[in-house]
Amino acid sequence: MSKVVEDLKGLVNILNDGKEGYLSASEVVNSLELKELFLRMASQRIGYANELKNHMALHGGESENENGGILGILHRTWIDIKQALSSKEDEAILEAVETGEKAALEKYDAVLDDEVTHAHHLDLLQKQRTGILEALKEVETYHIRLER
Repeated sequence: MSKVVEDLKGLVNILNDGKEGYLSASEVVNSLELKELFLRMASQRIGYANELKNHMALHGGESENENGGILGILHRTWIDIKQALSSKEDEAILEAVETGEKAALEKYDAVLDDEVTHAHHLDLLQKQRTGILEALKEVETYHIRLER
């Protein structure tokens, strides 16, 4: 498997982890505003994963994974969401979501650092990373409001 396909698969896995985390979180939060935010973020992650799958196909790869990865330290951060969900406290869920988004950003940063390998889709990766960063900021802003 090429380095391009391997890296993109890793990103698809963390995007799918994010999608699953957001969908799960949307089912248990009390706030309608948070439900809508999480469903919007889940939809965004689905779109990002599809974009990356299209790029993988251009490089002879494919990703069957729709549910996220269970291997790797970064993917485990979304498991924290599941633990937070059991408490059903919006604040704990927001903290877990923030942790997951930070892990996704780290994964994107690692791939973006390899500019030569990913020259054909740097713009796409940067656009997606920016979207994830904006999602993180939105979640953090909501979290700050909740703490007051």
